[in-house]
Amino acid sequence: MTRPFQQWKVLPHGKLTEIDENILTVTGELHMPLTDLPRRMTVARLHDSRLVVFSAIALDEVEMLALEEYGQPAFLVVPNDHHRLDARVWKERYPSIQVVAPEGSRAKVEETVHVDTTDPGFGDPNVQFVTVPGTRGHEAALVICTPNGMTLVLNDLVGNIRDESGFGGWLLRMMGFAGDEPHIPKPVRLVLIEDKEALRVQLLQWAELGSLKRILVSHGSPIEDNPNQSLRALANSLG
Repeated sequence: MTRPFQQWKVLPHGKLTEIDENILTVTGELHMPLTDLPRRMTVARLHDSRLVVFSAIALDEVEMLALEEYGQPAFLVVPNDHHRLDARVWKERYPSIQVVAPEGSRAKVEETVHVDTTDPGFGDPNVQFVTVPGTRGHEAALVICTPNGMTLVLNDLVGNIRDESGFGGWLLRMMGFAGDEPHIPKPVRLVLIEDKEALRVQLLQWAELGSLKRILVSHGSPIEDNPNQSLRALANSLG
């Protein structure tokens, strides 16, 4: 695993895109041995223009200024202890930002940056923080409601890397991170999931969200083609 950055380090990334009202997302690349892993940051804007930043990525100054024009970074969600790479430098850039992590990941995240809370109060019912059941308290998610529908933001729990090619793409498939459809990566099943039944129940509950428009995942493309059915299929894959 790459060590958390000690200074602002900009890796290859795209442009911030408003994927829905009050939701920004941007993708970047993380160089790993033998391949590059796509990664995603998602930003939810609260009713008072404060921002909830999920799985932070250090962006170039043009994009950071665009982010600051969008709203005030107020909450930094480190969704598990494998996603703390940029957490320290974000806290240094925004000293008043509240660092949020799920309880099971708190100790490991605090090796990098102090965690202010594991149960944040965003002050906006349209943005909900969830510690995902069945993951030993290690994995966080967001449920965001806009006038257009609901967006579910997941982290490592679900992968949707499909278009990787060459040796790197083959390697990601062999490691279980890439595939032909949304899936729970094999390493996640082995390391993260403790209670399959509890996770299955949560996935099925999310599948009942009638206004669900999309699922954003930290590694891979948005799931926008029948996201409810994708959640049911993921639940069924747990047995």
